[in-house]
Amino acid sequence: MLQAFEYPRFDYAPSPDEGAEPPARHAVVIVGAGPIGLTAALDLARRGRRVVVIDDDDTVSVGSRAICWSKRTLEICDRLGLADGLISKGVRWSKGRVFFQDRELYDFDLLPEAGHYAPAFVNLQQYHFEMAAVEAAQAHPLIELRWRNRLVDVAPGDEQTPARVTVETPEGRHRLDVDWLLACDGAKSPTRKALGLDFEGRVFQDRFLIADVVMTADFPTERWFWFDPPFNPGRSALLHKQADDVWRIDLQLGWDADPEEEKKPERVIPRLKAMLGEDASFELEWVSVYTFQCRRLERFRSGRVLFVGDSAHQVSPFGARGGNGGVQDVDNLGWKLDLVLRGAAPKALLDSYDVERGWGADENIANSTRATDFITPKSQASRDFRDATLALAARFDFARRLVNSGRLSQPASLEASPLTTPDEAGERFDAPMRPGAACLDAPIRDTAGREDWLLRALARADGFVLLAAPALDDPDGASVDAAAAALDPPAQALVMGRDFEDSEGLVAARYDLTPGACYLIRPDQHAAARFRTLSATRLRPAQDRALARGKEA
Repeated sequence: MLQAFEYPRFDYAPSPDEGAEPPARHAVVIVGAGPIGLTAALDLARRGRRVVVIDDDDTVSVGSRAICWSKRTLEICDRLGLADGLISKGVRWSKGRVFFQDRELYDFDLLPEAGHYAPAFVNLQQYHFEMAAVEAAQAHPLIELRWRNRLVDVAPGDEQTPARVTVETPEGRHRLDVDWLLACDGAKSPTRKALGLDFEGRVFQDRFLIADVVMTADFPTERWFWFDPPFNPGRSALLHKQADDVWRIDLQLGWDADPEEEKKPERVIPRLKAMLGEDASFELEWVSVYTFQCRRLERFRSGRVLFVGDSAHQVSPFGARGGNGGVQDVDNLGWKLDLVLRGAAPKALLDSYDVERGWGADENIANSTRATDFITPKSQASRDFRDATLALAARFDFARRLVNSGRLSQPASLEASPLTTPDEAGERFDAPMRPGAACLDAPIRDTAGREDWLLRALARADGFVLLAAPALDDPDGASVDAAAAALDPPAQALVMGRDFEDSEGLVAARYDLTPGACYLIRPDQHAAARFRTLSATRLRPAQDRALARGKEA
């Protein structure tokens, strides 16, 4: 097979911790240098935390694996300094088409409105994502990457005792004491196995072929999904463009397919020629066969161990909810862990990670399960319903809403979270933004008149933010500054018209920021609360609630 990417080799280097007695102690150790572990390290280092990352390999992931990075993931990565490179290297897309047999049913657009920094999706092979994150981590003085360091055992610790980790390197075994261990070691998590924990959920009896194909083609940069196509009758197919003229093709095989046989080029190439045409010129870069799994841990925290990404939950690839869900895990956990380590929040705040991201995992699993059931109907009645829905979707919008080729990843809404303060009775906001939601982006101008983005302004505040429109009797926003400073920890005031200009009116429209209105924004850019009029007596309880402390907890 053609190798379109040159895999680096990272050197093993002995650490001073090897052979140390008593064991060296670290505040945070991350197991796994994949996209989730690396983004976790970058997030925590950005907050001033020293982090050790261990990985049993010495290179990035082999094969494209996760490729569809969502708008929300790109917004999170922008805070970590990665997004510009990922977007420029990857393939931007927002449109898709759905086919049934030999005809197109309809097309769709996932980002029909302007005024956002990040595109709806960027397709980029996981090894490119990891390479960018490795380079950023190597350049950060607070991150230590330890390659060929394999976790072989872990004791989870408790409220008084740190976790104890046994690590094997080419030089032998040694132990580490860890205040907080982040298990970002994937679906086959050695950490999870060492603790005797297992997933709950479903494994679907079907198999799918992934083929990464290098070719020059004139297909548009869109997501194309087929139900029952002529080249794969009775099954499904998916086509996506990636960077470097690599195309991802997924073909449903059926449960009886032999995974090892189906990966052989003599089996793969005829299937691809049936799809692309006998005269199509291409080379295989990577081939894999997978089975749908929609499963999760009962709890994402065990003592001092926190499970993040695929080590905590698994979903089917259709919908791009695996890697994107993992990055949202990181986004939810990083600020909470930092505040707990600083003593600014109780350990109960880490339990809210389990609650909030457990909901996110349940939402992803539910969407993934429904997509799988629609794509691979298990009874004749289910197939008849699906085919009738597809036939109607060619003409009727209502039927298109029932078609499920994979509901694509969306930001988790935390409106029902115990950390979120609901709107008070009588305080109505007429805007898409709401408590618990991830903040919506909008174009702005900074005080020097330069073009900027709202989410970048929020990110520069690096903590809680009080986003406000000044009251008519306080045009300079002095009362906003005072209210922000009175919080614990203090929030950064961000006053529309003073600290930035709403250059296209989209901040006011998306947030319904009328004079005097304000939003309390969490460090992960989810809205903790909002009020029509600024009130310090309401802001402090809202922040306490967002930090799981005091009576508000």
